[in-house]
Amino acid sequence: QVQLVESGGELVQAGGSLRLSCAASGRTFSSYAMGWFRQAPGKEREFVAAIGWSGGSTYYADSVKGRFTISRDNAKNTVYLQMNSLKPEDTAVYYCAASSEVVTTTPMKYDYWGQGTQVTVSS
Repeated sequence: QVQLVESGGELVQAGGSLRLSCAASGRTFSSYAMGWFRQAPGKEREFVAAIGWSGGSTYYADSVKGRFTISRDNAKNTVYLQMNSLKPEDTAVYYCAASSEVVTTTPMKYDYWGQGTQVTVSS
């Protein structure tokens, strides 16, 4: 069992930066691939970024590539999402998730989800 708690979401102006954190419980955090997803009002949940268990493999949605960076600290049981050059279209609830499979962009393959943190980017 893994419990995930996101933090760091807030209101920010376009062009600004935020760093989201996701703290995980459990001793097996380092064995999970981790992902960030987001969901805007009236839209489906979409993949943002993912990272393998060792941090050696990372994947990004085209819409955030070059602006967002996913990282993890297995000693702290935490995964991060550094978001730079934020745009109004990045406004959404951001969720972190843990997958026991290899790193994946598919939401259905994630076993555990956090409650989400709101990111609002004003124009």
